[in-house]
Amino acid sequence: MHTPQVEIPEIGSGIGLIDQQKEKIIGEKVYREVQHQLPIVQNPWLEDQFMLVFSRILSQTQMGSPIGLVIVKDPQINAFAVPGGLFALNTGMVTSSKNMDEVVGVMAHEIAHVTQRHYSRSQEAFKGQGLLALAGIIVGAALASKADGDVGSAVMLGSQAALMDQQLIYSRNQEREADRIGMQLMYGAGYNPQSMADFFETMHRTTSRLSFLPDFWLTHPLTSERMSEARLRANQFPRVQINNNQQEFELIKWYTAAVSGQTSQQQLEGLIQQNSFAGLLAASEFNAQQGDYAKAQGYLNTAKKINPDHTLLHIIQTDVYLGQNKIEDAYQAIINKQRIMPENRALNYKLAEVYIRQNKGQDAEKLVNRFVSKNKTDIQGWQLLQQAANLDKNNPLRTVNVLYYRAEVQYWGGDEENAIKSLLHAQRLAKGNNAMTARIDTRLKVMQDERKLKI
Repeated sequence: MHTPQVEIPEIGSGIGLIDQQKEKIIGEKVYREVQHQLPIVQNPWLEDQFMLVFSRILSQTQMGSPIGLVIVKDPQINAFAVPGGLFALNTGMVTSSKNMDEVVGVMAHEIAHVTQRHYSRSQEAFKGQGLLALAGIIVGAALASKADGDVGSAVMLGSQAALMDQQLIYSRNQEREADRIGMQLMYGAGYNPQSMADFFETMHRTTSRLSFLPDFWLTHPLTSERMSEARLRANQFPRVQINNNQQEFELIKWYTAAVSGQTSQQQLEGLIQQNSFAGLLAASEFNAQQGDYAKAQGYLNTAKKINPDHTLLHIIQTDVYLGQNKIEDAYQAIINKQRIMPENRALNYKLAEVYIRQNKGQDAEKLVNRFVSKNKTDIQGWQLLQQAANLDKNNPLRTVNVLYYRAEVQYWGGDEENAIKSLLHAQRLAKGNNAMTARIDTRLKVMQDERKLKI
């Protein structure tokens, strides 16, 4: 499909702008803080689905490789992006969208705020530490929405006041610019700009019925003028072929709902009565999580009659077997699919889990290392490496390796202090092994330097 080249105005690095290198370090700091403070969905298959879409939008911009994408377990409709290329998406954002293009609309809008460096340009006060203060506010606001009752809303209003105080509620012009550039990014990536306008209207209808505003509109005020402008702007783009991937989106949507506990058995039964593949897999996941493996297997058996080949079906089947300690069955359920798709992270990680249960630590390590070497923030990868290293009973460096991997898990999970303690412990045990000591020293120095950045 040929799409016209999109011209995104590039903002040069003028006075008072935070340079890209610093943005990256700050973005990573926020990533760790978010992992530490918010309930994050750790699910390789789901992450990879959104990362695929996220990367398609990012490929339209001059931004380098992203720090990462996190899925926050929260029914509120919200998303936020942080300079340096960190993007967070609430599960509620996914479960309330009608199609992937609507999710993309919000992603593209947020990415536009970052590529246009609205944060960095907001105020001269953002020389250096301002973004960290902002990150604290974002995390604070998200946390406050979890708190119970009046305390929550009081804190929430407090953080909103702080946002206003920092002039972080984007100016109307910045919102318009993010809408406009977001639509260009969507169109360039092959998505329908009309969906951004559709989502605004859906949200407007929802919020007029609610007594409170979803988080997203507190920081991105929605006026009727902005809504009609969005529609007019969308109408100026050539028509985009409707995405025929609706079934795949239904699967992502209902699986997200099952993983985040935002659905019920009753709701899923309604879908299953319509012979919905998405409903069957979501119901299987939902019941597997509750330990009802017989029920989960029943739904899988029906789903296999519709589409026996789907990657997610193989992953859930492996989980159902692992839950019942049927290790050999789990291996058979995943190995052929992984051989056909050796680049698929979710399949590799599931196979690595099986290898670990089979006591084949080195096989697991080989699989996971390929991915972690490309993405140092991959917490699940580090966890698997830690478990695999622990099985290596004959390796004199076994404890050192376990501590090294554990330090990475702790570090990217936002527990910087304990990560440094784990590395110091590893350093003492590695004495005499020059290569290992050098590796630990280098990593330790980076961790200690980055920890000094305060949110």
